[in-house]
Amino acid sequence: MAKMTMAQALVKFLDNQYVSFDGEETKFVDGIFTVFGHGIVLGLGEALDSDKGSLKVYQGKNEQGMAHVATAFAKMNNRRKIIACASSIGPGAANMITAAATATVNHVPLLLFPADSFASRQPDPVLQQFEQVNSLTTTTNDAYKAVTRYWDRIQRPEQLMSAMINAMRVLTDTAETGAVAICLCQDVEGESYDYPDSFFRKRVHKIVRKPVAPEELADAVEVILQSQKPLVICGGGVRYSEAGEALESFCREFNIPFAETQSGKTACLSSNEYNLGGLGVTGNSAGNVMARAADTVIAVGTRFSDFTTASKSLFSDSVKMVTVNTSRFDAYKLDAVKMVADAKLGIEALAKALREKGYKSAYTDEIKAARDGWAKEMERLSAYKYDENFEPLICARDEKTIPEFVEKIGGTITQTAAIALIRKMIPADATCTGAAGSLPGCLQRMWTSDSRYSYNMEYGYSCMGYEIAGALGAKLAKPECESYAMCGDGSYLMLHSELVTSVQEQKKINVLLFDNSGFGCINNLQMSNGIGNLATEFRFRDENGDLLGSLIPIDFAKCASGYGVRTYTAKTMEELGFALADSLKQNVSTLIDIKVLPKSMTDGYDAWWHVGVPSVSANEKVNKAFEDKENNRLKARRY
Repeated sequence: MAKMTMAQALVKFLDNQYVSFDGEETKFVDGIFTVFGHGIVLGLGEALDSDKGSLKVYQGKNEQGMAHVATAFAKMNNRRKIIACASSIGPGAANMITAAATATVNHVPLLLFPADSFASRQPDPVLQQFEQVNSLTTTTNDAYKAVTRYWDRIQRPEQLMSAMINAMRVLTDTAETGAVAICLCQDVEGESYDYPDSFFRKRVHKIVRKPVAPEELADAVEVILQSQKPLVICGGGVRYSEAGEALESFCREFNIPFAETQSGKTACLSSNEYNLGGLGVTGNSAGNVMARAADTVIAVGTRFSDFTTASKSLFSDSVKMVTVNTSRFDAYKLDAVKMVADAKLGIEALAKALREKGYKSAYTDEIKAARDGWAKEMERLSAYKYDENFEPLICARDEKTIPEFVEKIGGTITQTAAIALIRKMIPADATCTGAAGSLPGCLQRMWTSDSRYSYNMEYGYSCMGYEIAGALGAKLAKPECESYAMCGDGSYLMLHSELVTSVQEQKKINVLLFDNSGFGCINNLQMSNGIGNLATEFRFRDENGDLLGSLIPIDFAKCASGYGVRTYTAKTMEELGFALADSLKQNVSTLIDIKVLPKSMTDGYDAWWHVGVPSVSANEKVNKAFEDKENNRLKARRY
């Protein structure tokens, strides 16, 4: 037995957790990110100060931001390593809730220790305590229950043992992983208990591949054998199973094209002759055209988000669905014939069975034609520029915005040409991190890489503010690679505090800030559905008191330079090229303030997105948008 405080026992336990995957053993918990407050600085703080073992202690600048760093770190390590996050009570704890939801939606392990109010209730209400009048057991941390895979509150020191065993169970489960919240009552952190030595022994949590059930394999093979033109969807499960090579071999052997989700991108090589690129609302012409022509879809490791299926409009009711997924919940979607199994084992089992049956798809030159067609479109997007004959890729609607932007902000760079130049100039193995706005669409369509797992797009929750924190998480996971945050000005203003942490940790990240004077993606959605330009561009108030005055010029480079970051401002393609080249010479984090023209992002490619258009409006443009929405809804699958 070892007498120690609950917090000391927690630190010692975390330092002895390992995972094993395919026989390779790695230490699971790299360290703890924290913003110390009165709820943890004495209990957990003392434990880390006295004996942190081999754990690193990271100092966050914002609780949500540090938890995004930890999420990206786990993702880039293919869920084999984590950084735990600890906060004080009240606001500090509440700040991590958004990050918890982000991790859970994306099936990424995130271990959180929000401090809680006193178990004894003696000083109630302690500073920052939330008091619910109908139950004194309810605190801020109860809000985590909706966004975590496992939740517990430590009200006695001995409860730590069962709580942490269950936390590890969930964090290492390929189907159920997500955020785990272990709420630490601040008085209990300092209470002592005689913990058994067995609690601190080295534990190796084996992440096992879920085997294929013969009965489910037989059902899936029967469907595929009847298919003439199947399509494979490469989802995030392919990445976490490290099944990219297996999927490429499968598609090559049976002449089947595949398209990628945001999470599955770079699990396979962009140059692979069967890779169509992105699918769905943010997909390209190759993926979407082939999806509409497919008679069977083999969906590997995807949860079928509305962006992947174009709100279920890409696949008609007659299309047969086969799923390979470790999650039974996801495997059942779209009335699929399911295989609840590891992606790699599932693909290999399907290949063996189809090989024995002599199966081959009926495709001739369609796959190459689709890829060639998209290659021509890529050339057009890459060469897209501003001149006297400039026409926006997305209908401008408000004709004054673009000339005003050129005059007052000074930018003449188009978003698609900027992305093409960035991809050309940065290292081939660089990591690309993004999350929200129009950039995920442009990047899923235009970003190419033959460096596996280098694309770190958080698009399950599309959480503004993930980008810069995520780039730091990617850099901590792969310090040998350049790390780039693809960030809009809206997301940058939402949360960029961990840029300072990158300077503190001397982990260089590169922020590519696409400034189009507002929330351009939502402005497009708003105006394309008949609504006016309402609070989606960064404008001063006009003489009528509305937010329709002139654009607000912001010098993001000047702001970031105060953090010790090497900054640049790019208003032309020549300036962008110089900044990209020079930033590669730097040892400190960089930020390039890229002034990109509004309405110069990609759009469309025959995909529909179901959004809540009003059914009745005094605005005829809105009524027309509702009519279009209803017509599309009738063509889509119901469930």
